[in-house]
Amino acid sequence: MKKSLGANTFAMPSPVWVVGSYGESGEPNIMTASWGGICCSAPPCVTVSLQKPRATYQNILKHQAFTISIPSSIHLVEADFVGIASGKNTDKFSIAKLTVVKSDLVDAPYVQEFPLILECKLLQAIELGMHTQFIGEIVDVKAEEHVLDETGVPTLEKVNPFIFSAPERMYYRIGHPLEKSHSVGLKLRKNLR
Repeated sequence: MKKSLGANTFAMPSPVWVVGSYGESGEPNIMTASWGGICCSAPPCVTVSLQKPRATYQNILKHQAFTISIPSSIHLVEADFVGIASGKNTDKFSIAKLTVVKSDLVDAPYVQEFPLILECKLLQAIELGMHTQFIGEIVDVKAEEHVLDETGVPTLEKVNPFIFSAPERMYYRIGHPLEKSHSVGLKLRKNLR
């Protein structure tokens, strides 16, 4: 029997993304965000939701761009730190010993050490309440060659990202592959009438 938990943010899992932006004076900033995901296939778009007090919030509005750097689990400490420290008065790149890279395509920086990068131009900002949802069109994806398979696409196992569980306030490593999507369910097709 299911127990009602009320209205809450218990969708599982959430990604751990590091959002890159430039500040008022052009200083690079990053922050960890977990309220995000893919929101459109064509054009390819992501969404990330941020609170107004965050430095990244104003940075994205001003520069109309952001990046998503997806850390591997070996960078758990750094990713957690950039989500704790304020970008208003902290050089997060320097303290976390991460390398800032200026995107050639959008007005935002990304993290060199993280294996997968999404460069995004801002399409919309939608105020939802406590958070504003920023929708960005992905103009390019950059990946370290060692995370690509033989067809040239990144694999989850090689990127080795980690995820966030909001109810527990805990990070988790992702497990092993189960089955191919859009095919394992075909076993039930015989039940269609």
